[in-house]
Amino acid sequence: MSPLRVLVAPSGYKECLHAAEVAAAIVTGLRRACPEAVIASRPLVDGGEGFARSLALASGGRVEPVTVPGPLGPPVEAHIGWLGGGASRTAVIEMAAAAGLRLVPPAERDPLRTSTRGVGVLIRLALDRGAERILVGCGDSGTNDAGAGMAQALGFRFLDDAGRELPPGGGALARLARIDASARDSRLAGLEVEVACNTHVLLAGPRGVARRYAPQKGAGPAGVALLERGLETFAAVAARDLGVRGLTSLPGGGASGGLGAGLHALLGARLRPWQEVALTACGLDRALAETDLVVTAEGGVDGQTPDGKVPGVVAARARAQGVPVIALAGTIGADVGTVHAAGIDAVFGTLGRAVPLPEAMARAPEDIARAAEQALRGVLVGLAMARRRH
Repeated sequence: MSPLRVLVAPSGYKECLHAAEVAAAIVTGLRRACPEAVIASRPLVDGGEGFARSLALASGGRVEPVTVPGPLGPPVEAHIGWLGGGASRTAVIEMAAAAGLRLVPPAERDPLRTSTRGVGVLIRLALDRGAERILVGCGDSGTNDAGAGMAQALGFRFLDDAGRELPPGGGALARLARIDASARDSRLAGLEVEVACNTHVLLAGPRGVARRYAPQKGAGPAGVALLERGLETFAAVAARDLGVRGLTSLPGGGASGGLGAGLHALLGARLRPWQEVALTACGLDRALAETDLVVTAEGGVDGQTPDGKVPGVVAARARAQGVPVIALAGTIGADVGTVHAAGIDAVFGTLGRAVPLPEAMARAPEDIARAAEQALRGVLVGLAMARRRH
């Protein structure tokens, strides 16, 4: 009998482990259950943390460390990825490296104040180094300013009705009266920008980013309403001053707190589903053709998982090739039953017992390994039963 072939294709656990770390923990657990299994690892990044490094290294490129303003202003250590081969003039930027939620201490999380200015500085630094094309990964953001801070770092002016520059943060967007592009960086005219993002997230409305994600970034009900109003104001002003219409319904416009819409309106960026970018780079479909089982993972699995999240996308690709899927999750939503229709056959929790958050984060690698081991042992029991029946 040929050995079991398992494909490990997880996302990261937000603010805890990167995708590669989650994959390593899963592989450890699978080896305990079945040492002879043939295991392939394809950690996936949906535009968030690890995106630039993942794409740069997958292409034989390099990663360059840089320092930029963080979401609250003080500098943070970030990086720019450079693709290898014939795409050496392509820079890869992940917004999370400059404006991610992980960079904001829990007690200071407030998307009314946090800014994407550091993302604009990353773009400027890439231009300084000769970039002709920039691929921006959107995900894991701690901001909700529609890319206003990013644009201000590139020479755009966001003005109120008295002609004063708006302060940082999404809370100020509701006062936006005019966008002045006269002093923007002239190099932007010849720059090609593509954005890898979750195209299910819109800028405003019932499926808008403020309503769906701003509470996770520290906004209360009043703050969410103000952010929503600010995003609608940005869309209206951009339509008038920049001639870019339809931002509130643009697929992916709400990515990273509206950064997707900002990049499209201000830099002419093309928004692409993250899976078109990341899955092509890692060769997921080829790997699926040579596997018997997929194990994916994310920090939380719930009813939103099929809407562009890593486990949902992996499951859809696996189902197309008839491969069963197991998902591991730190938290499991009450509506988790909906994911089975999307191709996830079983979900296992990785949190062993109720512990304080810092301890849970420290224990995460071992808890993930344990859950992976037990999940695969269950699969092996099923295989043994099937052999007895035949």
